[in-house]
Amino acid sequence: MDLTYKRKNVLKEVDEEEKEVVFSYAEGYKTFLDNGKTEREAVAETIAMAKKAGYKEYALGQKIEPGDKLFFNNRGKSLFLIKAGKKELIEEGIRILVAHVDSPRLDLKQVPLYEKNELAYLKTHYYGGIKKYQWMTIPLALHGVIVKKDGSKVEVKVGENDDDPVFYVTDLLPHLSQEQNEKKVSVAFNPEKLNILVGAIPLPEEEKDAVKKGVLEILNKLYGISEEDFLSAEIEAVPAFKARDVGFDRALVASYGHDDRVCAYPEITATLGTETDRTVMTILADKEEIGSEGNTGMQCDLIADLIDCIADGYGVSSALLRARSKCLSADVTAAYDPAYADAFEEKNVAYLGKGVAMNKFTGARGKSGSNDASAEYVGFLRCLFEKEGVIWQTGELGRVDLGGGGTVAKYLANRNIDTVDLGVPVLSMHAPYELIGKADLYQAHKAFSAFIK
Repeated sequence: MDLTYKRKNVLKEVDEEEKEVVFSYAEGYKTFLDNGKTEREAVAETIAMAKKAGYKEYALGQKIEPGDKLFFNNRGKSLFLIKAGKKELIEEGIRILVAHVDSPRLDLKQVPLYEKNELAYLKTHYYGGIKKYQWMTIPLALHGVIVKKDGSKVEVKVGENDDDPVFYVTDLLPHLSQEQNEKKVSVAFNPEKLNILVGAIPLPEEEKDAVKKGVLEILNKLYGISEEDFLSAEIEAVPAFKARDVGFDRALVASYGHDDRVCAYPEITATLGTETDRTVMTILADKEEIGSEGNTGMQCDLIADLIDCIADGYGVSSALLRARSKCLSADVTAAYDPAYADAFEEKNVAYLGKGVAMNKFTGARGKSGSNDASAEYVGFLRCLFEKEGVIWQTGELGRVDLGGGGTVAKYLANRNIDTVDLGVPVLSMHAPYELIGKADLYQAHKAFSAFIK
């Protein structure tokens, strides 16, 4: 008997039939990625999927009863799916899945448009943890909403179609980069210079800001807006890339926004496609990349309000319901990269192709800022995954004291809910074009299905 622990390579373990399922499942995921590059778009895409599955919109205060399939749309930027199970099982708690649908990006400032030397630009403020140089010299698309002073809302999406223009942040040519090259990467790229080039044709009759005014004329024709309308707009600059297979064997997928839509999509498909008698709450959260703040982030009391509504509908104690509930914080983790091996501790890191990855803790340095899941809860999941044939592995976010990161797990655990991080390993995390394995994606779907079943 071999008593040692060994990770399994998913595509070595499964048969040809399941391998076909793995690759087919990834096609739906790629479509989801391309259609949902922002939190608003991901929420809208999910609502459409939920409606097809028979879910109805829920309003706070409505009674929740066994058999209900509901969605609560929180300001268009976060979403709660509630599948109300059998009454006799409610005292076993709610099975909660939570992933986030915001991703690192460049946001337009509130007064973004300016002209310099007959070139028009939009000023940005970066959102989340990025390497600033990675966002320069790549094609960008603009997505978002503009709310005009009369209260009407205009949706913006330009740069995705083949005949759309794209947008661009310039960088200094290598011939003139000697001073830039001598600086640390952290200071070599000034965030105030991450401005997007959007126009170069001056209006012939204008003496001042002729290019800027030309851009405003185009925007007015397209969207009926003036410069002042940027004050109440949320416009995000995201990579204009499509999700694409990588490698001759097509085992990998490159895309913008794997973090964390690679966990959001399998939790959605598991929720909508798994028959269960349990009560399930599936959450797509906003603002994780900036600390889960605000009324669309997981620090908001809304989750407690909705659990209270479920408890009231079933006639049980809300405190008891939380204490008996279980949660998977579905967030990505760092995949081992042989090109940067010294950043990892090889025995305790997730690997591409070896299944969905559990991080017992995240945080930084001495586990600071982390939910450190209990051995009992990890043991419960081990038994469950073994029974359901889920291939999984353990992981840790890099070498001790090198860095670290956080997830929403602690915000669920702070409400007395057993929680652990379980997600898909990612190469080049937070880059404009990240990389995941199709096998790990599908094992996430299997894990979430097993958890709520």
